[in-house]
Amino acid sequence: MKIIAGSAGGIRLNTPPHHLRPTMDMVREAAFSSLADLVAGSRVLDLFAGSGAYGIEALSRGASEAVFVDNHPKSIETIRSNFSKTKLTGRVIADDVFRFLRRQDERYRLVFADPPYAKKATDRDFVGELMENESLPAAVEPGGLLVLECSPTKQAKDFRFWEVTRAKKYGATNLLFCVPKKLSR
Repeated sequence: MKIIAGSAGGIRLNTPPHHLRPTMDMVREAAFSSLADLVAGSRVLDLFAGSGAYGIEALSRGASEAVFVDNHPKSIETIRSNFSKTKLTGRVIADDVFRFLRRQDERYRLVFADPPYAKKATDRDFVGELMENESLPAAVEPGGLLVLECSPTKQAKDFRFWEVTRAKKYGATNLLFCVPKKLSR
C-alpha cells in the first residue's frame, strides 16, 4: 500500500499486523479522484484509521489538518511510523470511535470511515452502528462529505441520517459518498 499522489506520492505505508483488510490503493485513488477540489485546505477526520492511509493521502494532497481515530495500539503505532516515512503529521487519538464521536464537537470537510466488516450475522455491525450514530452527521461541516468503505451487502436505504450521493463498487468493497440528511426534529 502506498500514497498515490501529492507531496508523499509513491511512499509505501506500513500496515498494522492485525489489519486484515487494508484499503486497496485502487479504492483510495478512486475516492480521491472523486473528491478533487474538496481536499486542499480541508480538515479531515479518519475513523477506524488503521494505517492512516486515508488521512495521510489527504495531507499529501494538501489537507490542512487530519485527525486519526483508532483504538488498537498497533494501529496508533503504525500511523505514527507512517508520519515518519511521509514527513507528514496529524493528530492521533487512541480511542473508541463511538466514544470519540460522542465527546468531540469539531467539524470536518471530509470524514473517512473504514470500519471492520461484519463477516457473519453474529459479528458486531460497525457500519450499521456508525451510520446510526447521531453524533457523526454533526462532525461533517456544511458542504462536506462522509466517505464510507463498506461491504457490498450494505444498502444505502439502510442509513437514516445519510443520503448517499454516489456509490462505487470495487470487488468486495463499496465506496459510498454521503451527506447528512436534513431531518426535521
